[in-house]
Amino acid sequence: MKKQLSINQTQKAIVAIKNHFQANLAHELNLYRVSAPLFVDQQLGINDQLDHKQAPVSFYVPKLNKTLEIVQSLAKWKRLALVKYEFETYEGLYTDMNAIRAHDDVDSKHSIYVDQWDWELLINDTDRNLAFLFSIVKKIYQALKSTYLAIKLQFNLDYDLLNEDIVFISSQELEDLYPHLDPDQREYEFAKIHKAIFIYQVGYPLKSNLIQSSRSPEYDDWLLNGDLVVYHPINDFALELSSMGIRVNKESFIKQTKFANIDPNTHSDLYYDLMLNNQLPSTIGGGIGQSRLCMFLLQCEHIGQVQVSVWDDDTINQSKKQKIYLL
Repeated sequence: MKKQLSINQTQKAIVAIKNHFQANLAHELNLYRVSAPLFVDQQLGINDQLDHKQAPVSFYVPKLNKTLEIVQSLAKWKRLALVKYEFETYEGLYTDMNAIRAHDDVDSKHSIYVDQWDWELLINDTDRNLAFLFSIVKKIYQALKSTYLAIKLQFNLDYDLLNEDIVFISSQELEDLYPHLDPDQREYEFAKIHKAIFIYQVGYPLKSNLIQSSRSPEYDDWLLNGDLVVYHPINDFALELSSMGIRVNKESFIKQTKFANIDPNTHSDLYYDLMLNNQLPSTIGGGIGQSRLCMFLLQCEHIGQVQVSVWDDDTINQSKKQKIYLL
């Protein structure tokens, strides 16, 4: 099924994929590239706290007398940047985000090093609905398909990965379809059938009291968000390429933080202050994994084939036995 590329060809393909996709994404969503931080001031509270269980990597800088944090994503920073850079409605930004998530899982599709396109688009309050969310997802999927076709032609790849259209399903509909399976298994079964899916409304408990996937309460509106997931044939698993959503307004921010047992009034950082004072514009945004996209389009068995990271000895030894060449 898979044409094996050499390490040298893989490096060239990675560059081609990234160049094609970011150009396609920028065109589809009217985005402009901006520079982004690798680390932020801890006191500002603009780092992504993920599920509030994974502490950011931090370090003290004596000359600044400040503790800085390596970013975990740019979810908060992007929304502030849209204002700072004076973007107009239906204009947005994208950036190369490089993060360290020291407490993340490490396996064939997870690494402590995270590289993704973080993007954010300025929208109107009237766009806060599922129809608008789906329209943006379709544009991202178009960027993905265009990239896939270009890479397939350039590197003479002999496999088909994507259908013409992406399939939408809510997290509750997915549970209703596969009530006997856990959330990950449902995702796998549905993705295997349809190749590319978007699971929307992720964050609140389902009828079973399970959550499709854990979400920070501070960024996406859990009724207006979702995950873009593809089926990875070589590894026979579902692979999330993007998590995204229409961002919280003041009302949904307060509701979700309280649901997560976080009292927003006890925080004194910049982002919380702006949210509670209703001073941030309506936006939609997300992150799209660069290494995961490359892993998918090149049908690599391990994410370490398309990014340089650190792996445990067992992973290194097993990869050598299977002739999987980690970078």
